[in-house]
Amino acid sequence: MPPSAKTPLAVRELLALLALTLSAFLLNTSEFVPIGLLTDIAGAFGLTESGAGLMISLYAWAVALLSLPLMLAASRVAPRALILCVIAVFCAGQVGSALAPSFELLVASRLVVAASHAVFWSVATPFAVRVVAPERASLAMSLIVTGTSVAMIFGLPLGRALGIALGWRMTFVCVAAAAAVVLASLAAFFPRLDPGEPFTLARLPELVRNRPLAGLYLATILFACGYYTGYSYIEPFLAQVAGTPDALITAALTVFGVAGLAGTWLFARLFDGHRRAFLSCTMLGVAAALLMLAPLAAWPAGPFVVCAVWGASATAFNVAAQAQVIRITSEDASTVAMSVFSGLFNVGIGAGSALGGLVCDAAGIGLVGWVGGAIALTGAIWCVARLGRMLERACA
Repeated sequence: MPPSAKTPLAVRELLALLALTLSAFLLNTSEFVPIGLLTDIAGAFGLTESGAGLMISLYAWAVALLSLPLMLAASRVAPRALILCVIAVFCAGQVGSALAPSFELLVASRLVVAASHAVFWSVATPFAVRVVAPERASLAMSLIVTGTSVAMIFGLPLGRALGIALGWRMTFVCVAAAAAVVLASLAAFFPRLDPGEPFTLARLPELVRNRPLAGLYLATILFACGYYTGYSYIEPFLAQVAGTPDALITAALTVFGVAGLAGTWLFARLFDGHRRAFLSCTMLGVAAALLMLAPLAAWPAGPFVVCAVWGASATAFNVAAQAQVIRITSEDASTVAMSVFSGLFNVGIGAGSALGGLVCDAAGIGLVGWVGGAIALTGAIWCVARLGRMLERACA
């Protein structure tokens, strides 16, 4: 008889989930930290913000290119060995980032981190679901996404504050030290799971023919591209356009992360009963936040309002999209489907970051919100007009 949904999590299940959640926190802290320290990193190597922002684009494109091939290779590795290897590589990349004597070597170290990122976000949600009883799948997914939100609440602002106080290199040192602790925790608590059947290239057409999945992937690219057109340059935007002091920029980024927790709560409360509307509304929320970025910049509370709407909507969309990927694919295809999702998400991040840089150089940083908002609005129209019905039929 399956355990009751009210039965407490076994201690080992809980510890394995917490270790995965902390891993998600560190992966996202590492990904976001260069955004919060973009001005300092640019200054250290004599670059403009858009020049240093290329590091964000290259990281994202590396994840996009590596996600599928690495996951196809990794599908043959036992889950426990795989997750330990991923975090070890991540730790090595942080050490390299901290020690990099040139921008080129910093980018190279970030690409090592990108390789670990590519695999981690392909397996994190499916592995989290597998370490708990089936009725706790939503809890497991929510915890992984909570790691992302907490990274925005504490990781990015803390990393930024640390970088300002002690230099940006110390931020990477601290992330590396925390990764070593997570590696030890996973070694102690992550269970030995059945690796299952390897997913081969011959089965890729199975994903290509899944029209609702293809539609969801399109929405994801538009979401990530619009989001990161603005978000990649949020720190210099707030400083230069809104005239926000350093301390308040950190506070605004913290609001972004706290709002992400609210987005996770909204997912848990509303998604199951309103799947079709949920994706559309959250995409509309991201578009609205981006389009409000410039108009509200002159109002002292404006950046905080924008970050609250943006953070809640973005996190809610992200976890809902992942839940849909798992829902509309078979169990043995879910890790590769998530790998493609992660890769395409990073295509959007890279394109958005590059587009934001072009906007900064050609038209001025004040326009990044307008451009990003137009892209996200296109995604929202796609969700409302077509995607919602496609997903509804697939899950019927």
